[in-house]
Amino acid sequence: MGRTTSTSTPSSSSTRSPIPERSAVAFTRTRHHGAALVVAAAAVLAGCGSSSKHEASPPYRHFHSRPDLKPAVLQGTRRVGATAPGYLFLAPKKNVAQTGPLIADDDGEVVWFHPVKPGAADFRVQRYRGRPVLTWWQGVSTKGVGRGKYEIFDSSYRRIAEVHAGHGLAGDEHEFLITPRGTALVTVYQKVPQDLSAVGGPGNGFVLDGIVHEVDVATGRVLFEWHSLGNVALTESYLTKMPKDASTPYDYFHVNSIEPGPNDTLIVSARHTHAVYEISKRTGRIVWRLGGKRSDFRMGPGTRVAWQHDARLHPDGTLTIFDDGAAPAVEKHSRAIVLRLDTHRMTARLVRAYVHPDGLLASSQGNMQVLRNGHVLVGWGSEPYVTEFSRAGKVVFDMRFNRGADSYRAYRFPWVGHPADRPALAVKRGKGDDVTAYASWNGATQVRRWALLAGPDDAHLRRIAVALRNGFETAIDAHTKAPRLAVEALDAGGHVLGTSPSR
Repeated sequence: MGRTTSTSTPSSSSTRSPIPERSAVAFTRTRHHGAALVVAAAAVLAGCGSSSKHEASPPYRHFHSRPDLKPAVLQGTRRVGATAPGYLFLAPKKNVAQTGPLIADDDGEVVWFHPVKPGAADFRVQRYRGRPVLTWWQGVSTKGVGRGKYEIFDSSYRRIAEVHAGHGLAGDEHEFLITPRGTALVTVYQKVPQDLSAVGGPGNGFVLDGIVHEVDVATGRVLFEWHSLGNVALTESYLTKMPKDASTPYDYFHVNSIEPGPNDTLIVSARHTHAVYEISKRTGRIVWRLGGKRSDFRMGPGTRVAWQHDARLHPDGTLTIFDDGAAPAVEKHSRAIVLRLDTHRMTARLVRAYVHPDGLLASSQGNMQVLRNGHVLVGWGSEPYVTEFSRAGKVVFDMRFNRGADSYRAYRFPWVGHPADRPALAVKRGKGDDVTAYASWNGATQVRRWALLAGPDDAHLRRIAVALRNGFETAIDAHTKAPRLAVEALDAGGHVLGTSPSR
């Protein structure tokens, strides 16, 4: 019979206590025989930059068969009704033992975790050359500006492409969107000398130019390039705080999402101008501004945003935006909003706003994904929560992870993984012939049962027990004195998907 593996922190002399619940609504694990034990150090980091001398190590999931993996702890706070099909896709960072792309189910159980250094962001499923792939940005992020590359992995978790921004520039973390043409839309930040006297800065200062690149994935050739400088004035920025050091660039624009628009245009969001832009790829000119200081639209009640992220145009003509409302805070809580744009009358109307029941206010990051069944998934950016809303705006699912951690975006996608490596096995022998085998297969989505094999050598292994899969790692209790053990991963029909090395 399978048992649930415990969740733990690294050994520490600090007092340990459960992560506190923020919601009074119950959450139950419906898929497993027992709830996973969640333990966290009492002195959890409040966020990056904390200077406490008594900070404990971040909480993480521990697996006997894969001790090299230390993913963040995911816990549900609300589970009411059915969620949309698919897994959750995150890239937790900051207060985590390991950063990296993470796939999890609705119970918070790990499906696949891939630790990377120095960090990852914007992990999701996209399509490349007609097939589903995993993509993410990987690199170093400093004060919200990334310098790195973009990864594309296939369903066997093998790298099939690595994408870079063009012209020797570093790829930024905010956007990596693959188009049906096999191109990628990416964000780039470039420090350039600039007279900042118009916004109260030095005449010999520096600014960050917000750049959009469309790159051919196969060849790396830049097919389109757009710069905020020369198109958007410094005075359109709402960022009033000027860097104290004249060598530090003024981030007046802060591009953070790119979306293909109609008639060969792009929809671009800029956090620090509180605006979304439609840009012509033929001319490079701005077709319209939505919001900000120079809006071309008449903004209806509730349509203005501040410090926003993730502007997405949908087939029905609506535009969705994650409206942070901070920081600095200009709202009491963040919103995921749906806008109806009339580009003939040039009006913007609020259709719906989704707000977290706890009134979360994200100081950065965040996204909104409209799912196939009409539900909406919201990643709350700097707040370590993921929420799914029904069509009517009711919370059907809410999950949190390590306090003090965050994930730039969060998504839900169907996914079928076929790992190229073999299942993993750890064995713990007790008194007499008591033995516990711990079986896992990082990224395998079709395993339903585990078969335990035992024998005198690898050539004479036979099944002695079968257990239902129970989360990322399944514990199988058996009685045997056989010197060699292995496990087989079985699908719903009982077919062998893979066999571990023996131990």
